Amino acid sequence: MLTVNAYAAPSATEPLIRTTIQRRDLGPKDVLIEIAYAGICHSDIHTVRGDWGPQQYPLTVGHEIVGFVTEVGSEVAGHEVGDRVGVGCMVNSCRECVNCLAGQEQYCLKGNTGTYGSVDRDGTITQGGYSTHVVVDEDFVLRVPENIPFEAAAPLLCAGITTYSPLAHWNAGPGKKVAVVGLGGLGHMAVKIAHAMGAEVTVLSQTLSKKDDGLRLGADHYFATSDPATFEQLANNFDLIINTVSAVIDLDAYLSLLALDGTLVNVGAPPEALPIHVFTLFGNRRSFAGSGIGSIGETQEMLDFCAEHGIAPETELIGADDINAAYERVLASDVRYRFVIDITTLR
Repeated sequence: MLTVNAYAAPSATEPLIRTTIQRRDLGPKDVLIEIAYAGICHSDIHTVRGDWGPQQYPLTVGHEIVGFVTEVGSEVAGHEVGDRVGVGCMVNSCRECVNCLAGQEQYCLKGNTGTYGSVDRDGTITQGGYSTHVVVDEDFVLRVPENIPFEAAAPLLCAGITTYSPLAHWNAGPGKKVAVVGLGGLGHMAVKIAHAMGAEVTVLSQTLSKKDDGLRLGADHYFATSDPATFEQLANNFDLIINTVSAVIDLDAYLSLLALDGTLVNVGAPPEALPIHVFTLFGNRRSFAGSGIGSIGETQEMLDFCAEHGIAPETELIGADDINAAYERVLASDVRYRFVIDITTLR
């Protein structure tokens, strides 16, 4: 076992603290990664605070991880020492169910193994990327292209793939009108990616405070949802709406913005239920859907797409001792647009 420095939540109500955690010995198919940067995702906060259910503490979170391969198992074929690599939201799956066999292991019918807070193959609870090292099965390790700035790459492993996957699945591209609800960590990536795909992009945000940013990131239009006239002006307009906010919204109001056969896809994950009137769906044959991260293959596709189109998240680099303050700023929407932890500050 390898003992490594980490930041962990002692409970659902206490601040995260410096500690150490154990990493398993390298198996024949495993890769040891020295972590360089780890992104802070709103999911980390929901998890450690028990919003999505009870956890086993202490818990080290973080599922936006980039670093360098420092050792490989005897049967590893796809990665070498020194490679720039990444790890996202999952580190294993059953490999046997129909979804896994279809290359959609994020929807593993037995439940994929999350990067943190899941039962690992050895019965231990997985611990995430707020740490100096991680051991991961090579099949769940991704190649990070050289022309993606490494200090900004980590959020692509969650925010990037979480927005890329529905945009690709619902065919965002030339001739399609795409709306993005919320311009935060997820939303700003949705804008960049949808724009690069060739769609006409509109941001729907509570206020116009981030309008200049939205237009700079690639939006063609920007509207304030606090203005009731927005919903009248944009009724029956969009082919696809990506809702990135992790809070309850008036789904019926947003569904009314969909054109014929349009789809509203939720990628934000509020802990509360989202009410909906089914009659809203009848108009324009609208659809309401959800999308969870992406497969390993699609995540690599996303990384290559971002490298090709010069896409990287907008990030603010912090030290490990700033994590608790960063959590409060995330909750106050005071970040543009993703915190990234410099893991050298944990060594």
